[in-house]
Amino acid sequence: MAAGQPRSGTHDTPSPAATDADGSAGPEPRRWFFVHVLKAAGTDLFTRLGGDPTVPVSHTFHFSEPEVYPNRTDGDVFTVAPQLSVDQLLARWTLRRPEIRIIMGHFPLCTTELLDAPFVTISALRDPVERTLSFLRHHRKLTPADRDRPLEEIYEDPFRFEALIHNHMTKMFGIDTTEMDAGMLTAVDLGPDHLSRAKANVDSLDVVGVQERFEDFCAELTRRFGWDLGPALHANRTAPVPVDPSFRRRIAADNALDIELFEHAQRVVERRAAEQRRSFA
Repeated sequence: MAAGQPRSGTHDTPSPAATDADGSAGPEPRRWFFVHVLKAAGTDLFTRLGGDPTVPVSHTFHFSEPEVYPNRTDGDVFTVAPQLSVDQLLARWTLRRPEIRIIMGHFPLCTTELLDAPFVTISALRDPVERTLSFLRHHRKLTPADRDRPLEEIYEDPFRFEALIHNHMTKMFGIDTTEMDAGMLTAVDLGPDHLSRAKANVDSLDVVGVQERFEDFCAELTRRFGWDLGPALHANRTAPVPVDPSFRRRIAADNALDIELFEHAQRVVERRAAEQRRSFA
């Protein structure tokens, strides 16, 4: 596939190389690539699928620890950052490819083009204002030095804003491999072409959801793939705090591309749900 071209989604038809539930069809086993958007409940799914076997759950994990990337063998989350580093993913892919069945790091969708294997693609998006506020609260919770700083000051930090906030979802779905030089942290001047590509790539996802209807997303994963995800979890959740409406408006204005992409994703989710209802009517 040429860099930057939107993928052709299969939706209810898995790729020919990955059709059998036991992973035996074709030259490659069935694999999934989860585009883990920051603060969009991805850690909940990671945990429920077996990404963190140290967390007690009431169901049997669908994936064993070796089948998940990243796992505890792939490097320290702070010093190596296997959940962020595309270079580390590629290095570990070379070593662990035969056992990996699902990749769940914070990697832009175009990362799949660097892995010579077919993937079923899934993701969940979130309202950009709520996603940003959740990120800011989470940062303040985990960073003692910023524990008492106003959210607005944390938002204004240049690195955090450009790398982790500013039109984050458009970056995750809209950049291509020719401009991606630091994975999710890539600094890029996003514009209308990125938004158009991001919309097309959201359209192409095999399963797409939105955070405010996350259990519907999980139910669709169960319907499609037979995954037992157990009851809802709420990993890394922070309690909402009062925010001045002007700050919400500022976040929305700064992230106008993401606002449009999220509204597009909502329409995709609604359209697919309606199509499924009609198919059962």
